[in-house]
Amino acid sequence: QVQLVESGGGLVQPGGSLRLSCAASGSIFSSYAMGWYRQAPGKQREWVTTLASSGTTNYADSVKGRFAATRDNAKNTVYLQMNSLKPEDTAVYYCRIYVGDIWGQGTQVTVSS
Repeated sequence: QVQLVESGGGLVQPGGSLRLSCAASGSIFSSYAMGWYRQAPGKQREWVTTLASSGTTNYADSVKGRFAATRDNAKNTVYLQMNSLKPEDTAVYYCRIYVGDIWGQGTQVTVSS
């Protein structure tokens, strides 16, 4: 069973940057696409980006040009570099692997002055 552990969240001022990490256990990591999602208070979880096993990425319009997802298959880790952060980016951020229904526990990102 693959397990995912996110880290890197925190409090940042508007316009700042954070980099989230999602470390996966198990040997199947490199074979599957990974995704980042987020859930703001009182809202449904929403898709942020998908990162294919090849490294190809797709982004939600709300983060396009500001967020960048990358993966390091040797480290079984995906990253989400978030720049030009806005208060509306405040949410719990989750990673998932696109096999089964496997999610991490989430990491809180708060954008506030």
